[in-house]
Amino acid sequence: MSLTPVELQRYLSAIVEQNLPLSTMIWGPPGVGKSSIVAQIAAANDLEFVDVRLSQLAPTDLRGLPVAEHGISRWYPPEFLPTGGRGILFLDEVNMAPPTMQGMAQQLILDRKVGSYELPPHWFVWAAGNRKEDRASVFDMPAPLANRFLHLTVRSDFDSWRSYALGKSLHEQIIAFLTFRPELLHRLDPTQPAWPSPRAWEMASALWRGKLDVAPAVGEAAGAEFVAFVRLYEQLPDLGDVLDGGGLGLRLPPEPSVRYAAVVGLAARARDAAQAYNAFRWLAAGAGPEWLQLYVATLVSKFQAQGHLADLVELMQRDPELADLVGNAAELAEA
Repeated sequence: MSLTPVELQRYLSAIVEQNLPLSTMIWGPPGVGKSSIVAQIAAANDLEFVDVRLSQLAPTDLRGLPVAEHGISRWYPPEFLPTGGRGILFLDEVNMAPPTMQGMAQQLILDRKVGSYELPPHWFVWAAGNRKEDRASVFDMPAPLANRFLHLTVRSDFDSWRSYALGKSLHEQIIAFLTFRPELLHRLDPTQPAWPSPRAWEMASALWRGKLDVAPAVGEAAGAEFVAFVRLYEQLPDLGDVLDGGGLGLRLPPEPSVRYAAVVGLAARARDAAQAYNAFRWLAAGAGPEWLQLYVATLVSKFQAQGHLADLVELMQRDPELADLVGNAAELAEA
């Protein structure tokens, strides 16, 4: 079952809400956000989150160490395994672990116990791993282990990433660039140590805020494209003036890449419904419907991700045309 990150989050949230203690395996390429999605679900549902990297463990690390007690060996479990409460035990990199380690994990996944340790009743067991086609150093998952899991595959999706990026306030220029070049959101290059992925672009955002080159995060090729795109920002009108209700003498440049930068920049910088409406009216006077749709879709993603639903309601009350666009964009975001 192939899902976008938003769809995966909804599916896993439903498992938690229905309290279905079904072991679940999440497949996907590196950097797509598998572990962060699970951590977000745990936080949203007030669950503990224990992240275990099986590839970094030996069998005794999971089963525990034998200790003599009254002439009998007892296995003392590791401290990272939960002993109570409610939570998610997340077995990451499960198929990067050698077969002996996977066999040890199989008992925990199937029987919810290993050695003398037993997983408390209110814990979910989920796992994640990369696929062979991602050129990851993985082992084949034994059929008996695979058959114990539900199997979900997550794929990179720009709309999902944009909502996440706007909610996390990633750098406006990173978001604008990937709106213009969404195919560079995830481009695995096994010949290079750095390549574009959702995780890499988040690191690139931090680098760019610190006035550092983004190439160490996303690779030389994508980094060079991004820098060339940023030079277009010199051609942008004064977006602050537009947001404040001015910009009467300003025009949206004809170059498409500059328009992407301007439209996403206005949506990212709008602090409230009033500024968002000023930008909408300015774009409506000098841009085609496709640019208005892009602006509103970006704005709706931002306000929804940041929980500013009151601003969306206020926007819809200002203008019938804007209300239709906001309503359509919100429906698409929730679909």
